[in-house]
Amino acid sequence: MIGSLAFSAPLTLAALAALPALYWLLKVTPPRPRRVDFPPLRILLDLLPEKETVARTPWWLLALRLGVAAALILALAAPVWNARRAVISSDGPLLLIIDNGWPSAPDWRQRVAAAEQTLVSAQARGRAVALVATADLAQEPSLGDAGQALEKLRGLQPQPHLPERGAHAGRIAQFLDRQPDMGVVWIADGLSTQSPDPLMAELAKRTSGRTIEISRQPTVATRALAGVDNGASGLNVRVLRADLAARGEALLRALDKKGLPLGEGRASFKNEELETTAPIDLPLELRNQVARVEILDEASAGAVSLLDGSQRRRRVAVVSGGTTDTSQPLLAPTYYLTRALSPFAEVREGRGGPAEALASLLPEKPSVVILADVGALTGQAHDDLQRFVEEGGVLIRFAGTRLAAANDDLVPVRLRRGGRTLGGTLSWETPKTLAPFGDQSPFKTLKPPAEVSVTRQILAEPDLSLAPRTWAALSDGTPVVTGETRGKGAIALFHVTADTSWSSLPLSGLFVDMMRTLVNMSPAAVDATRTATTTSNAATNATLPPLRTLDGEGRFRAPPATAKPAPVNYAEHATADYPPGFYGSADDPLAVNALRFGDKIATLESAPAGVATSTIETVRPIDLRPWLLVAALIGLILDTIATLWLSGAFARVRRPAVAAALVALAMIAAAPRNDAFAQTPPAAPSQTTPAPIPKRDIDAALVTRLAYVVTGDSAADEASRAGLYGLTQALTARTALDPGEPVGVDLDRDDLSVFPLLYWPIVAGRPAPIEAQIRKLDAFMKNGGTVLFDTRDSLSSRPGSQTPENQLLRKILGGLDIPELEPVPRDHVITKAFYLIDHFPGRYDGGQTWIEALPPAAEDGRRPARAGDGVSPIIITGNDLAAAWATNRRGEPLYPISGSDNRQREMALRGGVNIVLYVLTGNYKADQVHVPALLERLGQ
Repeated sequence: MIGSLAFSAPLTLAALAALPALYWLLKVTPPRPRRVDFPPLRILLDLLPEKETVARTPWWLLALRLGVAAALILALAAPVWNARRAVISSDGPLLLIIDNGWPSAPDWRQRVAAAEQTLVSAQARGRAVALVATADLAQEPSLGDAGQALEKLRGLQPQPHLPERGAHAGRIAQFLDRQPDMGVVWIADGLSTQSPDPLMAELAKRTSGRTIEISRQPTVATRALAGVDNGASGLNVRVLRADLAARGEALLRALDKKGLPLGEGRASFKNEELETTAPIDLPLELRNQVARVEILDEASAGAVSLLDGSQRRRRVAVVSGGTTDTSQPLLAPTYYLTRALSPFAEVREGRGGPAEALASLLPEKPSVVILADVGALTGQAHDDLQRFVEEGGVLIRFAGTRLAAANDDLVPVRLRRGGRTLGGTLSWETPKTLAPFGDQSPFKTLKPPAEVSVTRQILAEPDLSLAPRTWAALSDGTPVVTGETRGKGAIALFHVTADTSWSSLPLSGLFVDMMRTLVNMSPAAVDATRTATTTSNAATNATLPPLRTLDGEGRFRAPPATAKPAPVNYAEHATADYPPGFYGSADDPLAVNALRFGDKIATLESAPAGVATSTIETVRPIDLRPWLLVAALIGLILDTIATLWLSGAFARVRRPAVAAALVALAMIAAAPRNDAFAQTPPAAPSQTTPAPIPKRDIDAALVTRLAYVVTGDSAADEASRAGLYGLTQALTARTALDPGEPVGVDLDRDDLSVFPLLYWPIVAGRPAPIEAQIRKLDAFMKNGGTVLFDTRDSLSSRPGSQTPENQLLRKILGGLDIPELEPVPRDHVITKAFYLIDHFPGRYDGGQTWIEALPPAAEDGRRPARAGDGVSPIIITGNDLAAAWATNRRGEPLYPISGSDNRQREMALRGGVNIVLYVLTGNYKADQVHVPALLERLGQ
């Protein structure tokens, strides 16, 4: 190494000694003889030639050729500029230690560059090198050539787990003891999870007689994630930083299994904080889909936290069979349940009786249903709950006086009537404690505390199936928690109450852990639980194969060949054997993370006395070989040109030709450029142009218009047109609405989306609509339109018989997706949209008007106008409304009224006005703010 210049093959420089011999060889070699033609006619003119050929090689050409030779020799010596001047200046062997765990991933290239500089320097000195990567499997270090170590270094990649310095420290210590003159260079990542660091402690013991250097970054900017908690309001992400010099903010992103972003959050460190919690606000449904949380600008496996089924926040429905005493909440049967479940689940409590509560809670799709002292379930509630369990839900039941008196088949074991009292005045048995959980129990990893006691319980009938279904037992072997899988779900029964009246279990931390275990069984983990409850030895030794793992930079990849199957209850941070990633099945995998919840990171302690420290150099050594080869190539080109010039080859070229060529090149360069080729050519006109929008559709979109279906029957179509015209006139005169002229529509060609209301008179004998028309009509109704079907058969219909119009209507409705219908209730918003009316007469007054059924009445007896504040997509009547509305241009009625009430036509118009305003405005009149005005009107 010469200053900042080093050579990888210094022996090649010996060829420079041959340059003097090359100099004399080139100097005495004359140039190629010049051929001169003998012109007979111009012999007198050429007796004296214009130029004479030199006898020796010119000095400048000789220097050029020597420079080319020297450049080639230097290139073969592989020179490197700015080679690292290592602290270790001896020529003894070298031990190079490099941390290649996930903390080194963000600046891995800089670390490799620093290691390369060290190895190149060692190679230049001819030193033997041993390379140790602390994140790889611990092996005995071995000395070898520096070039081999350099190739091994270039094949290293940052691993997705922490460096295992403790495993390497012992082997490195023994290796150094056998090599007393060996120098040590440790390129450290600056982090340590143990204090004191084991590798630092071993090196500190061996500073005598050797040079040890620790190279690391001046500041450690590493940030990491150490667990995600699915809280009540969102995800709570635990963010760590190793040094105060790291940035005080971190942008977090939550992604699902497909890598699609679901939400973002921001972590902020205050003052000298090294740990903070950042929220990511998401609804429960999205939170349960999150599979990965990462720091956006931190490329390492430690900046990624994977979530599995254990982090999902389940929705739990709690139903109580008793009454809740609000004045004494500690006596409520659901008090302890809600507080035990709240840290990890979303609790929904049902109101009313068990059947009513289940009817309201099951549509919310809970993962777990808890019944606290609910007796026998029958009817629809029983069937719904049984279907819930078979489809993958978990049912948890607690005993009580009601369950002791009567039970159903939604229990894992057969129960005895009555109960068992322990420690009472009439009992000679003392309260019992819990026995250790068996291997077949899902609680096998839990330890029952000695202070939990049971004073009363429900007994199970002894049979052969009782033992494998016992998940927890008392000290005398009596089952206190039983369970079984049923279908895709599971049923668990606590033979004690959910409050403290029968046992002290709800007062212990074990109760929270047991509830968490049962809740985590739903719904995807139920298959794994089924295996665990049916096999004991196999469940104890069960392992999950690696599915997808992370690399050092936090990206998913295929599992490496060294990855081992992880135990089903693996809860440690990632190692070389168990890299971070997902294990098991794609439906319900186990997540292994680089850091587990509760881990911390800290900066590496200061180097002890006798150990030198340096900063990782970020400048890579410059390989001068390409530059020397380019210089040699340029020299060869110049030598060729000079040789041609000296031989007179350029003298044959006429000067006018050279001048003409130069002028032509100048003209080409100065010619104006046509930039048209850079422009995008105009797109070819489309072969198919969209059809122009009809003027009638444009007018209907700009002005509200009522429409009727053209049936093909001239009398019915004329009645529909005249009826909607009369209704339009009434709307203009009585309301703020000023609609345009009504139009007839053809279901085949007309666009229905511009009309709010479509009146369809049913004409007997006409063909039913085809499939395309039905789909078009269905889309119109789904997009907010309303169809008013009028069979006009009120006068001819008889109970128990079907009119032809009614039969045709049934065919039409058979192809439509219509909601449940009911006769218009007296309290429906359509009866008070503008006028206060109680029925909808037309030309006839005996028919019934049907509309979409309202939801069931609430607890206060009131029914909403319609769920979702929408409008019924369908109205059916048989009173021939259009005939009652029909007028001519002078406002005179066109059709007589069949009823005896003189106000029937007026009431029909009022009903039409209400229908139109209901379709246009929805159910705003159902709001309580209108009640005083409506009551006043009714009083008048």
